[in-house]
Amino acid sequence: MNAPVTTNNLDAFWMPFTANRQFKKNPRMFVGADRMHYTTSDGRQVLDGTAGLWCVNAGHNRPRIVEAIQKQAAELDYAPAFQMGHHKAFELASKLVQLTPPGLDHVMYTNSGSESVETALKTAIAYHRVKGDGSRFRLIGRERGYHGVNFGGISVGGIVPNRKMFGTLLTGVDHMRHTHDLARNAFTREVPEHGVELADDLERIVALHDASTIAAVIVEPVAGSTGVLLPPKGYLQKLRSICDKHGILLIFDEVITGFGRLGTPFAPDYFGVVPDIMITAKGLTNGVIPMGAVFVTNEIHDAFMNGPEHMIEFFHGYTYSGNPMACATALATLETYREEGLLTRGAELSSYWEDALHSLKGLPHVIDVRNIGLIGAIELEPIAGEPTKRAFAAFLDAYEKGLLIRTTGDIIALSPPLIIEKQEIDFIVDKLRDVLTSLN
Repeated sequence: MNAPVTTNNLDAFWMPFTANRQFKKNPRMFVGADRMHYTTSDGRQVLDGTAGLWCVNAGHNRPRIVEAIQKQAAELDYAPAFQMGHHKAFELASKLVQLTPPGLDHVMYTNSGSESVETALKTAIAYHRVKGDGSRFRLIGRERGYHGVNFGGISVGGIVPNRKMFGTLLTGVDHMRHTHDLARNAFTREVPEHGVELADDLERIVALHDASTIAAVIVEPVAGSTGVLLPPKGYLQKLRSICDKHGILLIFDEVITGFGRLGTPFAPDYFGVVPDIMITAKGLTNGVIPMGAVFVTNEIHDAFMNGPEHMIEFFHGYTYSGNPMACATALATLETYREEGLLTRGAELSSYWEDALHSLKGLPHVIDVRNIGLIGAIELEPIAGEPTKRAFAAFLDAYEKGLLIRTTGDIIALSPPLIIEKQEIDFIVDKLRDVLTSLN
């Protein structure tokens, strides 16, 4: 086992989305992981209730994935993606579009969800331009939306702390209202009944800016990082209809919901609504090697395939687009999903998961419980004048009790690996019950 890291060599790493000073006074360090559990530097087992960071859908240390990485490193470690190719990039793309909803038949590779968002936004604007409709430049996001941390993503995103330090951001961006309605939808099981009318916010924005200036609308089908906000019944269908009416592209950010999290391969399979562009990352490689993928319709792809054949059609991409190591990891991940039925396993467990989570209703400070597929959230009443403190205390206590959870604001978010068993669901809920009962 690795030796514990001591306090005097933690200063160099400025950790992301972390209370750095608090962490470095009492660091929480992992040294190993296998299937559903992490091993800590002091030898404890911690059940992974968050699939790493919404990404380790097949669990940790999966043999097929480990073997694929080892083999690929010895065979072809890197190949340029500009004007050159390698077989696994094309093999992976072909397998991916067999999983996506019909029509989303072309894929571009990125290295993260944030880069996938930037790729999608640029593609949407460029598409209208190559179609001769360059007046469409506006991008519409949603309050409390999370679309990564690059300038485009935080511009269309709607989580205030992610935006407020970075100036004016992109121009030409507007936001619809979020879908969270605690007064009417508290303790709803799966998709809430109330709020379809919130989709009409897009019509208000269209009236303000005129549809001829709007390129795309981007939403998470289920808003994850803001605390698991579910779309009301009919909401996504209505957004699709309004976008079609006004010639606006609809983008789904499925960095969290993609690859089985809802009990279906992707959100369109769950909700019956197909976007024009679909953004993925995280579960694509089981979180093992950074990679993202952006899917577009045939119409969008084909609009760029004009002009002289020797000319580059779209001036966009990354040094690591379709990296051989990432492609090998993704192929092994897809095979693991296929062999174990993980892209639909969430549907088999969703009722048990739902009942277990909702058994926490009535505990101190619990003001809402939400669930869909194998995602869950417990919303806590904030401490007056000290937002986030109660949930952070729950996070620390859960870790000490052998459970990793995720908190955002005063919301506990859960998204365990899709290999979870019923007894492990019981463990999560029992530990949370202990944590919540003892909260101040």
